[in-house]
Amino acid sequence: MDRFVSTFINKIDAKGRVSVPAPFRAVLDRDGYAGGGIYCYPSLDAPALDAGGQRLAHNIDRLLDGLPDYSDERDELSVALYGDVHTLAIDQDGRIVLPETLRAHAGLSTHVAFVGLGQKFQMWEPARFEARRTAAREKVRDHRRLFGATRRQSELESAPESAPEAGTAPEPGSGGAGAARK
Repeated sequence: MDRFVSTFINKIDAKGRVSVPAPFRAVLDRDGYAGGGIYCYPSLDAPALDAGGQRLAHNIDRLLDGLPDYSDERDELSVALYGDVHTLAIDQDGRIVLPETLRAHAGLSTHVAFVGLGQKFQMWEPARFEARRTAAREKVRDHRRLFGATRRQSELESAPESAPEAGTAPEPGSGGAGAARK
């Protein structure tokens, strides 16, 4: 399955146009967005823009489908996501026009960092993204130790209880590998 991967930095022109990286356009084309563009909205938890094609829209639909109809939570999430979505057409040169409201949310002025996140991508002001990337890598390094400890604990817990521990002999008469054959 296609994924948005890597980071690209592109220049915004005076009209607010920016070229979507060719690898991202290829994923969007295969994603089947009929309008030849992208869905884009202010990130809910970062000074960035979330963007993608049909898979992003389907993921939002699934998220909303998990909430009760007419619930406050569903309505609030619908407003926060779909209420702020802009559908941005990609022109024949591979560019989109970023509306001022989106640029203001992300603090975009001269350049955009396109950051692949698998099924969606984000657009960041490059210096803000570098700070975000540094913080993310530090967290991953901290959590990596936890992931390793969790994996070792999981392996110990899933080991068969009847198997002897390394370095111990099987019980006499147990038929283990060290048992004498008659």
